[in-house]
Amino acid sequence: MNPRLSRRSAAKGVAAALAGPLALSACNSGPPAPPTHVTQSDIDKAMSTPTEINFWTWVANIDQEVALFQELYPDITVNIVNAGQGAPHYAKLRTALRAGNGAPDVAQLEFQMIPSFTITDHLLDLRPFGAGDLADQFVDFAWSQVSGEGGEVWAIPQDTGPMGMLYRTDIFEAHNLEIPETWDEFAAAARDLHEADPEIFLTNLPPAQGGFYAALLWQAGSNPFAGSSGGDFHLDLGSEEAVRVTRYWSDLAEEGLVSVDPDYTDQWYQALNNGKYAAWLAPAWAPSFLSTAASSTSGNWRVAPLPQWDATAAPASSNWGGSTSAVMSTTENPIPAALFAQFLNTDVESTTKLANEQLLYPPTTALLEDPEFTGRPLEFYGGQEVNALFAEISETVSDDFQWSPFQDQVYAEFTETVGTAFTERTDAVAALEEWAERIKEYAEFQGFTVRQP
Repeated sequence: MNPRLSRRSAAKGVAAALAGPLALSACNSGPPAPPTHVTQSDIDKAMSTPTEINFWTWVANIDQEVALFQELYPDITVNIVNAGQGAPHYAKLRTALRAGNGAPDVAQLEFQMIPSFTITDHLLDLRPFGAGDLADQFVDFAWSQVSGEGGEVWAIPQDTGPMGMLYRTDIFEAHNLEIPETWDEFAAAARDLHEADPEIFLTNLPPAQGGFYAALLWQAGSNPFAGSSGGDFHLDLGSEEAVRVTRYWSDLAEEGLVSVDPDYTDQWYQALNNGKYAAWLAPAWAPSFLSTAASSTSGNWRVAPLPQWDATAAPASSNWGGSTSAVMSTTENPIPAALFAQFLNTDVESTTKLANEQLLYPPTTALLEDPEFTGRPLEFYGGQEVNALFAEISETVSDDFQWSPFQDQVYAEFTETVGTAFTERTDAVAALEEWAERIKEYAEFQGFTVRQP
């Protein structure tokens, strides 16, 4: 999107491309009426009837876990389709749902995307199939992300990304840096390190990574879309917490104390390997990723909790990333689809494979309490039991954070406003106001009633 376009023009362009949540809901002819009560006899009959279901996912080699399900239910065939990842995945899914054909029975959805599919009535409430009894098997914040305001269960958590701080022990030791326990200490360490060596930054602030910034807001207690329901959209990016987070990172960026490199680029990968960044604020899926992306630095990294805004309060973290298995309300095979989504993410052997072979950080309490998983020393991190630390961090993620019904658009507007301010090292607090205004205008264009404090 061209930042020089008017917000109204930009909103209209995206609306035409995505058809908007409320627009889709209005033109939707309506999915088949979902079952409200399913008996064991219904389940037995459905699972012994030869049936094919389609499963859209981007997880590599997930056929291993699917095979476990098919061994248990040999009459059910699961066709695995990789329709892409990120925007391409969701674009194809929305297109199929809009067309009324070609949609999968089960689709992988990231947590932040669930509201954009529930508002169009495209997700099946899984309670009639027994999902309502699964809450105790998952960490609280992960279960809250798939739960509706009326108690609905819109998906089954598959993986999560509780946030921590990965840091270089060699750089910290060389510059006599202590692990920062508060954000004030973090800023002081950033200043000391960069003054000692202008080629090194304590961390990188990715300017186009809305998910990362949402995690920063979440940890600080900012919940900008809390209370949104249906066509009633609540927006609060002017809260004390949101402004504090934005002012903090704006100051660090303007002073040149953190780098503002785009992440997941060649330059960023090189920086992870050559010591340009002394730390990476990252989620629980990052340790395994980093061990491959920066293999030359093996043994130099450790993990610590995020710095805190209030050292006297209970520790607080947040989440970045993670996904679920959701059943589309358009499915003609709701029972096999629902049981597959549940099996994939609750069966012990399946979830263990997802964690150990696909390296997805688990949301299930069984794995997070399993010494074989949590107690595994990781050589890349000097033998540290990284999984155990992130298991503890998972318990500190608040379970009330809410996403907007068009989070992809929120992220796009973040990049054009706050992200641009970070890149240009200008006032991000002013850009925060513009970000809020763009979101408001987009929401109103889509037919939402916007409520602000």
